Amino acid sequence: MVKKIKYIDKTLLIITVLLFIMGLIMVFSASNVTAYMSHAVSPYNYFMRQAFFLLVGSVLFLIMILFPTSVYGKASKLLLIGCIAALVSLLIYGNAKNQAISWFEIGPFSIQPSEFAKVITIVFLAEYYEKNQKKLNSWWKSLFPIGICIIIAGLIFVQPDLGTTIIYAVTVAVIFFSIPIAKEIKYKILFIGLSIIALGSIAILGMGKQLLQERQLERFDISNPCDRILKDGNQVCNCYIAINNGGLTGVGLGNSTQKYLYLPEPYTDFIFAIIVEELGVITGIFLLIMYMIVLLRILIIGRQSPTNRGAILCYGVATYIFIHIAVNLLGIMGLIPMTGVPLPFMSYGGSYTICLIAALTIVQKVNIENHIAMERG
Repeated sequence: MVKKIKYIDKTLLIITVLLFIMGLIMVFSASNVTAYMSHAVSPYNYFMRQAFFLLVGSVLFLIMILFPTSVYGKASKLLLIGCIAALVSLLIYGNAKNQAISWFEIGPFSIQPSEFAKVITIVFLAEYYEKNQKKLNSWWKSLFPIGICIIIAGLIFVQPDLGTTIIYAVTVAVIFFSIPIAKEIKYKILFIGLSIIALGSIAILGMGKQLLQERQLERFDISNPCDRILKDGNQVCNCYIAINNGGLTGVGLGNSTQKYLYLPEPYTDFIFAIIVEELGVITGIFLLIMYMIVLLRILIIGRQSPTNRGAILCYGVATYIFIHIAVNLLGIMGLIPMTGVPLPFMSYGGSYTICLIAALTIVQKVNIENHIAMERG
């Protein structure tokens, strides 16, 4: 246990703890009005729930850090089967929220299986490609797990959850192209993938609005959202207003005006706009720098790993975090459609918070194993 504590990446740990604390504060600031006005409960409602999620995640960290990454890999097979079963069950028993059947309601809490599927898939792929590293020039061996991932992506897509589908697919693609297999196979897969996308695009044009729902198609109109403020441009336009209100230094913690029900659920997907409004563009830039340091530390740990498993785990987690940041911020800026993707460390949400802590714990475990391997020579 002493070695486990000794070899934890202190820089990564300190920054992530500080980011989670900042996120908890901002969840309270962004949610207190909604909690009181919409649900007639204590303004501390979402703050207390998020604190509980962080506590659960902390306990999970203390448990996971005790086991080697090989144990994660063995458990991932069973957990992935559970995820597939949960995603299928959602289509039958799930409850619709924000026009998507993505959550199970268990008492006062909601569980989103697709969030767990992202992290479990990273562990599953790392374990598979580590065990079969000498057989990866075989088409069947290299593509078998990708077929499973395609099934999972399809189950997420039909919920429908376009944002999570994109993040899941990109994460899987990055992992696949980072594994040590013949370039010929990678190029052929890339060609096949691009062909499928092209054919899919043609199918979309031919089918009109049958493949994507009306609300999803509306999101692709990202031009001049403030001209459509009374329609589908409301959310992005109010993000612009919040960022403009904040200026360089912000209007002060707790003093946001856009959280007064102008932005729907400002403590989730739109929390960055509230952060900038209350704490200013300077704090927004500081947050982006912290994100860059976190991603850099994860990539360095992956690069130092002597095993394919360790490298894939770190590259997968870095991709997982980066895509969430990119999709969320680009959506808020109106550069891509809003897809309901949480901002790492900042957004309220139990499933995502717990999964993010689990992913970071995996990275820390890889770092511990790297140092132990170096000691052994």
